[in-house]
This record gives sequence, structure tokens and C-alpha cells, in this order.
Amino acid sequence: MTLTAPTRLSSPSSPTADLPRRHAGLDGMRAVAVTLVVIYHLFPAMLPGGFIGVDVFFVISGFLITSLLLREHARNGRIALVGFWRRRARRLLPALALVVLVCSSAALLVGGDVLVRLGAQVLGAATFSYNWVSLAGDSGYFSAATPELFRNFWSLAVEEQFYVVWPLLLPLFLLLPRAWARAGAAVLLAAASAAWMALLVASALGTPGGDLTRVYFGTDTHAFGILLGVALAFATTRVLARPSASSRPRWTGPVGAAAISGLVLLSFLAPVDGVVTFPGALLAASLLAAAAIIAGVWPGSRFGAALDTQPLRWIGDRSYGIYLWHWPILVLLLAGLQGTGAEAGVPGSVGLTALVLTLVAAELSYRFVETPVRRHGFRGSLRRLGRAVRARAGARIGAVTAGAVAIALVAGTGAAVAAAPAVSSGQAMVDAGQRALAEIDAPAAPAPTPSPEATATAGAEGAPAASGSSAPAVPGVPSGASVPRPAPTPVTGDQISAVGDSVMLASAPALLERFPGIAVDAAVSRSAWAGPGILQQLADSGQLRPYVVLGLGTNGPVDRDALERMATIAGPERTLILVNAFAPRDWIPGVNAELADFAATHPRVFIADWSGAITPKPELLAGDQIHPDSGGGTVFADAVGQAVDRAEEHRALLAYEQELRAWRRAHFTVGREFE
Repeated sequence: MTLTAPTRLSSPSSPTADLPRRHAGLDGMRAVAVTLVVIYHLFPAMLPGGFIGVDVFFVISGFLITSLLLREHARNGRIALVGFWRRRARRLLPALALVVLVCSSAALLVGGDVLVRLGAQVLGAATFSYNWVSLAGDSGYFSAATPELFRNFWSLAVEEQFYVVWPLLLPLFLLLPRAWARAGAAVLLAAASAAWMALLVASALGTPGGDLTRVYFGTDTHAFGILLGVALAFATTRVLARPSASSRPRWTGPVGAAAISGLVLLSFLAPVDGVVTFPGALLAASLLAAAAIIAGVWPGSRFGAALDTQPLRWIGDRSYGIYLWHWPILVLLLAGLQGTGAEAGVPGSVGLTALVLTLVAAELSYRFVETPVRRHGFRGSLRRLGRAVRARAGARIGAVTAGAVAIALVAGTGAAVAAAPAVSSGQAMVDAGQRALAEIDAPAAPAPTPSPEATATAGAEGAPAASGSSAPAVPGVPSGASVPRPAPTPVTGDQISAVGDSVMLASAPALLERFPGIAVDAAVSRSAWAGPGILQQLADSGQLRPYVVLGLGTNGPVDRDALERMATIAGPERTLILVNAFAPRDWIPGVNAELADFAATHPRVFIADWSGAITPKPELLAGDQIHPDSGGGTVFADAVGQAVDRAEEHRALLAYEQELRAWRRAHFTVGREFE
């Protein structure tokens, strides 16, 4: 299958036919790109913005593939699609298949959440559609907490979709008579893609729980880097095809160094959820990459030669394998060693181990799999393997061993796909909590909220009075008089309103068992910012009960003002129970410190120490180390129960002290009457 452009554009004598087969500096640019991405994943504290390396790859791909197609079209007057796609398959598929088979089989040994939706992941990798398959099965909040084994393949899918579609569209661009017009058209499309990303980002951030994954993974929204590379290829065609023999441009060094420095500086900047990063930082990285490529490939550029020195050339040659291997290896190490995903943090020792294993795996893959297939093709490689089986004993043993390993890996991958759960253990726990709440019959009428007038004489700060009980006679007191003492009243579920996040939702069955009749309002992705609005709605509808349990610290920092507003809404007639947080997230210590400080300065606020209760029992948590299983839910409910008991004892003690003061006043008066 071939595509042919108009005759006047397809002459083999076109300057484009003289385009070089290899461009200086591109291997070094690949090394820069993959280094940024690998450091970002394995040592995230070092380069919080290192994900821009993906956009550098996109620009390189757009430039290189367009240059290859232009050269072929100029020399032959046509583009042989089958040949082009065959070459791409030889370059991409061997390493991809090896990573999928090895890491899927390893995931079977690790087990747990690392297997979640593995079948869909393998399908996405095999069909060059990983980004869209991932988005189609995205479960929102839990997608971030699930250690998706091949998540880094999303960018490969974007590039592979470009490889499939771009050769079909290129002849349409060649209908434009000038190179500047073709480059301009590509720039306009890149601008449209970036604007589309910005528009969707603004829309997502304006929606509660808005997720930017669709914006980042989308081929349409993230195509601007590739399109800038396409524009660069069109714009530099004549310069690269007909270089000046004596040209030694001085500007390439400063421009190239400034562009690389800009990329490194940009990678030190932490991303923000907004157009400043999406597409701002990504577009800036793409433009810097384009500048570095121009400086590197320009005829006579010393900067390009500098980029191609060792060890950058070595890394660049293996950059594809390094990119493929590093993320699955990291996910497997974290899941196997500490039962968490990368979002929980990457210890330095784990990152270093993953780096060493990645470099070893990439070298073995490059030497024994990728290079042979690229040189001899798929059928040629199989024929060589067949000849090795019939050769001398040493070669036969090696060939048979390779075949046996391949069969074992295919079987292991099949078993892993068959064993893969549809949802993570954390989501399964939350789903169970949602079912438990859904099975509850229609709630009875809410317990009436005590009014300040009704409770002012019952106890301190509006608390109901504790019942009195007899005590031994006091000397000097008339016979039959009794002394009051503290009398806590058991708190029942119909006195408790609970508002929380997915941790409380996962614990709902245990809360319902511990406190029958409790009103639980919990949802995933809920933070403390949502608390005041929810409490106000409950208060306005008369459904806010005397004891208010708040568990809203898992999904982000807690704002002091939000706590004050919730305490004001609850009012002096109610008691607040703040459940502290436990999760492998860097904001959790700050959340718990803020909650403890707030409780210490507010007399009717108490802490339910979920963090302290679950810390010695991590086996009662799901694979994300956040959401409790049934046993962990019981621990959560017990922590809440203990806090409620302390609060009730405190209420009873205040009521006792008030009764005792009244009793003493009465006793003093009675004593004076007997004198």
C-alpha cells in the first residue's frame, strides 16, 4: 500500500531527497528526555516537574518521523505505508512485548492490587490505544491509588497513533506549495491542541472532583508537541538537505545550551492544577525542545556533536527500553517490598534499585531482542532461532532455553490476566460500604435537636443534665440527703451524624453495627472544604444530631477556617468528634497536628484517634494502605466509639459539677436554717 502526492511535489530530484538519514543531537535529546522522566518517577523529590520529558519525546518523534517520510517521498515520489509501518513495528514491538510478558508474569507472583485491570492494560498496549483504554476504565479517585502496572504506556500510545495516522495525512500537507505554509498549518494545529487542553482544564477545575487525566492522556489535547516537531521538520527541510560546506554557525551552541538549561530549570518547578502547567509548562517544554533540536541538527553544529557524546549516546540508543522498563519495575518493587504504590512515596533505596534493574533490563533487551529484530526482521529472527536449534549443542541449548522462557512468560501473562481483579482492594472496601448504606431502610425521623433553652439548665454549655444517684450520708447534712455524682448516658446511633470521606465510607458497615441508627454521609474524594456546606444543609433540614463525627482529613490539608465554620454550624449544643487521618501522603502529619490543636482549644471538640489505632495494624488496610477492610473498619468504629465515650463522660462531668454546685448552695442554706 502506497500513497502518492501530486507529480510536481514528488520528483526524486527534490532537495528533500538529500535529507540526512541520521540527525546529529537527537540521541542526546532522547537521553535528556528519558533522564528527566526517570528521575521524576524514581526520585520525585529531585525533579517535581520532570514529567516534561514526555513532551520532549513528542517533539523528537514529530520531527524525526516527518523527516523520514519527507525523504522517502522526495526520493521515490510516494510513501510505502506497509514498509513504513513494518519498520515501526520492528522498532517498537519487540521491547514492548518483552516488558509486558516479563512484568505481567512478575505481577502474578506479587499479586494484590498490582494486577488490577491487567487485561485491559495488556489490550491497550497491544492495540496502541493504552491512553484511551485507561481513560475508558478510569475509576476517578481510585485510579490514583491503584498501582497501574503499565501506566507509562499512555505516551507510547499517543506516539503510535501518530505513526499510524500521520503518513495518511502527510500528502494533504504536501498539497500546500511552500514549506512555510506546511509548517504554519502544523503550528496552527498545535495551537488548537494546546487551546483545547486549556479549555478542558478550566472546565475540569470548575467541576467538583474534576480530574485532569483525560486532559493529559488525550491524543487530541496532548498532540501539540508532536505537531511542533512536524512543523520543525517542514521548516528545516531545505536547510538540512542543502547544507553549506563551510558553515560553522556560532549561534547553535548558546541557543542549544539555553534550551537544555531551560528544560532542566522547568523540571525543577512543581506542577499546579491549572493552565499554568496544562498546557503552559508542557508547551514551554515543547518549544524549548524544538529550539534544542534546531541547534543540534543544524549543519555544522558543534552543539549536536556535543549532545551525541558518550554516555548520552548510550542512553539515547536505549532510551526506548529505559522508558518502558522503569515504571513497571518501580511498581513491582513498591508493591512487593512495602505494599504501596508510587503515590505513597518512593524510598531512595527502592528508587536506586529500580534504576539499576532498569538499566540492566534495557541493555539486555537492546542487545538480545531489539537489535536482532531490527536488523533481521521478525521472520528473519525466527529463522535464525530455528537454525540455532539445529546447530551445535551449545547454540541448541540457548535457543531451546529462550523458547522455553518465552512460553513460560506467555503462560504467566495469561494467568496474570485471568487472575486480575476488576477493582482495587480499596475500591472493593468502599463499594461494600456503599452497599451497606444502600441496604438500610428509610431512616426514621431524626432525633430532635436540643434547644439552648431546654438544655441551659440541664448542664454546662447546654449539655443535658446527668441523672443523680444516692451517695453515703455527709456529716452535718440532714438524714436522707444525697450527693450527686457523674452519670454518663450511653450514646446511641440515632444521636450521631457522621460526615466523611472514602475511609469513613469503607468503615460504614462497622459504624452501623457499632451504632445502629447512625446517619452516615460519606463519599470518595471529599475533603474538609466540603464539610461546612454539608453540615449547613443537615442543620437547615433539622437532621444534624447532638454528636457530629467528621472524618475529612485523607484527601488534602485541613483549613483552620473550615474547622471554625463547622464548629459554628454545630453550635454549643452539639459535640464534634474529629477523626484524624492515616494515609501514606505527605500532608497527613499536618492534618493530624491541625486537628489536635483545634480540639485542644475548643472544649466540646474531641479527637477520634484512627491514626494511632490503625498504625500498628497495617494488615487491616487495603492494598493502597488507606482504606480499611472489615477488620480495619471495626478499628475505625472503635476509635469513634472511644471518642464518643470520652465526650459523654466529659458532658456528664460538667453536668455533675453544675449539680454539685447547686447541691452545695442548697446544703449551705439548709445548714444555716438548722442553726
